[in-house]
Formats: sequence, structure tokens, C-alpha cells
Amino acid sequence: MDLLTTLRRAVERLAAAEIPSPQTDAELLAAHAWGISRAELKLQVISGAAEAEAADQIQDRFWELIEERAHRVPLQHLTGVAPFRWLELQVGPGVFVPRPETETVVELVLQKLRALGACGVPNPRVVDLGTGSGAIAASIATEYPAAEVHAVEVSVEAAAWAELNFRQIPNGSSPVVMHLCDLRDFSRQWHTDPANAGALFDVVVSNPPYIPPGMIPVEPEVREHDPEIALYGGGSDGLELPEAVIRAAKHLLVPGGWLILEHAEAHAEALAGLCRADPMLENVETHRDLTDRQRSTSATVKRGCPAGDQRTSESAA
Repeated sequence: MDLLTTLRRAVERLAAAEIPSPQTDAELLAAHAWGISRAELKLQVISGAAEAEAADQIQDRFWELIEERAHRVPLQHLTGVAPFRWLELQVGPGVFVPRPETETVVELVLQKLRALGACGVPNPRVVDLGTGSGAIAASIATEYPAAEVHAVEVSVEAAAWAELNFRQIPNGSSPVVMHLCDLRDFSRQWHTDPANAGALFDVVVSNPPYIPPGMIPVEPEVREHDPEIALYGGGSDGLELPEAVIRAAKHLLVPGGWLILEHAEAHAEALAGLCRADPMLENVETHRDLTDRQRSTSATVKRGCPAGDQRTSESAA
């Protein structure tokens, strides 16, 4: 069977299984099976090279992938990669697959880092609480190599994926320091380590678990394949971990330092209200993602609050 016919039948199979993007998924799986890029795959189809018969073992592997995808195994688990900003992250069982909306959170962090650099903080210190695959931390290290980047993760499986991704970021990027630790314990762990000598962070960023316990995801790819530890935020409303991030940030940030927290749209008002009511925080703002949803909240630690060193960040509105 030639490649063009194979692709058409694969799209039909995925469409029948109600896969949301059958054409895209079929092309990406074909490119993966054939060991070429998606662009090269399309070029073969357009140029007529698709008339050539594929080797039986490649065809067999491709149809295995199509059947797995039809049974709602995540596309990223089948290809082994998840595109995120300028990176291709390694992902698989045991780690949360990064979502496109988190890319806007990274952009917020980069805006703050650029502003800090312009205000005389050449090597800002950043920590990503609950790094998962390392998407946020790896992107910051790649796109702002002057930063000192730390990543915190409690899951041994997820941390292994993150460390793999940190080793594969481009040359010239900032190395990422990995901490295997519950985000709720990181502040205490950081401050009790004599090596840190009271050092604080300029930015705390987090995309913590935030799904309430009774709100089971509809998508099988999420419900059956993303690890529960990366989904459910704890407490009756899913806010236990997001609130823990806010508490931790107050003890980790320099005066004027930034907290940037991703959350569910339904949590935007509650988390912004919690930040506004906190006497240590100011400049609270909710930010929308590319789909115009209230996706993240930012705030700064007020100047005059206790800090572990003398360096302060300049606020960047």
C-alpha cells in the first residue's frame, strides 16, 4: 500500500474513533514511523514519492501506532515528544504532558526577567515549583540563559523525565538545578541548607495540580494516562497545592520578586482574592491565555517584608 493511501485510511480510522485531530495525528504518527519529519512526509506525498511501497515492518509499526491512538493513548506518548515553545520535550508514562496554554506563563516569566535585567539584576534566580516534564524550567533556561534556574518535583518518575529534558537543552543555556522535593517543603529545605546562605529568588513560577477531586477529566488521554499526582490539587476544591505555592513564594522571593501561578479559569477569582488579601503581596494581576481564559495570576512580595539577603528586584509591571 502506498503512503498516500495509507494516510487516508489512517485518518479514516482515527476519525471513526472520534480523535479530535485525525489528519494531524495520522501525519505525525506516520512521520514518526518512517523516521522523517512531518514536512518531509508531506513533501513525499506531494512529489509522488508516496507511490513507493513502504517496508512491511514500517507499515506494521504505523498501524500499531494508529490503533493505540484510536484507543486514546496520548499522541505524545506514542511519538515520545511534546513540542513546547522552541523545545521538543521527552515525555511518556509517569509525567504530565505539557499543554500549549502553559507557554503563555513562560512568556510572562520572560517579560519579568527582561525587566529585571534592565533594572540591574543580570542573573536573576528562578524556581519552578512542580516542574513535571521540566517544560517551564527548560524553556526559561533556554530563552534566558543568564538566569539561575531551579526546578522542584516530588514524583521520582516525573523528575527523571525532567532531568532528561534538562540534559538535552541547547548548548549555551543555563543549567537547571533539580530538587527532588514536595513543593510544600521546598522553602524549609532551601532555607535550612547552609549552602544557600539566605539566598532568595527573583521569580517563583508554578503550574501545580489544581483539579478538584470530584471533577474527573473527560478526555481519556488525561484521565487514563496523565498521573493523578499531576492532576488533582488537593482539598475539596483542588486549591490546596495552588495555595501552598502562594505561601511558599512569600518565603522564597526577594522583596519586589514575582510570583507567577498557572491555574484553572474557575480558580482565577479565588486565587487573586487570596493574594490581594495577603498583607505581604501586592501588584496582583490575572492574565489570559491564547484562548482568552483567565489562566494565571501574578503578584509581588511587598518591599519592607523580611528577606534573606540584601538584593531586591525592581518591580516590572
